[in-house]
Amino acid sequence: MEYVIAIFIGLLYAAGVYLVLRRSIVKVILGILVLSNATNLIIFLAGGLKNSAAAFIPEGAQTVDPTTVSDPVPQALILTAIVISLGISAFLLALKYRYFDVTGTHDLDQLKNTDQR
Repeated sequence: MEYVIAIFIGLLYAAGVYLVLRRSIVKVILGILVLSNATNLIIFLAGGLKNSAAAFIPEGAQTVDPTTVSDPVPQALILTAIVISLGISAFLLALKYRYFDVTGTHDLDQLKNTDQR
């Protein structure tokens, strides 16, 4: 299963880099979002995939085998990264809206033709 997810992560990185290298500012923003999702998946994969119980230790248990519980740290990191990614995407969309109001174009190559003064 890890191999399938690793191939999917590679495809997401390839699609994200392809979108970032495009001329449209909308495609650049979408590429950044795809790259952040691929990074979240690679952090999740680094934590290991286990078909086991949650990371809670039952009350009264003397010892718990660490191989039977999943690691909560990568999951917490991904949750934090998702929240940060949501804030960044909202900022980028507001920036794109203002960018289009000022310049009148989405194309980054046409930006040098839109000098105001």
